[in-house]
Amino acid sequence: MDSQKHWENVFNTKNQNEVSWYEPTPKISIAFFKELNISKDANIIDVGCGDSYFIDYLVAQKYNNIYALDISAGALEKAKIRLGENALNVHWIVSDILDFRPNISFHFWHDRASFHFQTETTKIQQYTQLVNKSVATNGYMVIGTFSENGPLKCSGLNIKQYSQTQLIQQFQQSFDKLNCITENHQTPFNTPQNFTFCSFQKS
Repeated sequence: MDSQKHWENVFNTKNQNEVSWYEPTPKISIAFFKELNISKDANIIDVGCGDSYFIDYLVAQKYNNIYALDISAGALEKAKIRLGENALNVHWIVSDILDFRPNISFHFWHDRASFHFQTETTKIQQYTQLVNKSVATNGYMVIGTFSENGPLKCSGLNIKQYSQTQLIQQFQQSFDKLNCITENHQTPFNTPQNFTFCSFQKS
């Protein structure tokens, strides 16, 4: 099964609270975002957003240029239905992140769900090159991955773990580290998953 079929199957067969990454309020992502005082007119993208509530937060805060990208059309459709008329305020993009070729620069890039699924060296390099090109100078990026104390798989797929040091080193060519934390995400099944989160600024 290819990646798109895998994720369509996940989102079409499971309810929100039946997946490990579910969180009704994405507190860590929102906290990092608030630290950066992002302009209301900034181009903002949530990569691998699924039907995450981070998009709802951005819409509620009246941001004008919100982009939601996921490989699963079904995931985005769930988010659109939940948002109702407010879904018109979001640019919805169905794409594998490595196939994404934006024609704009982003002032804020958020990824809590996509990067750690890149396990091959060439694909990790592709992702790194993509953010280097796509994030505006002085723009920001927040990346969340499973930490070295986190799981080795998610939704049946292998992932790559990152310590804070490894995550900083991965993006140091074009980004300066601002803040890093580790966080225990409590899944709907009452099990902890340890994450590494880092914020960066494009140099």
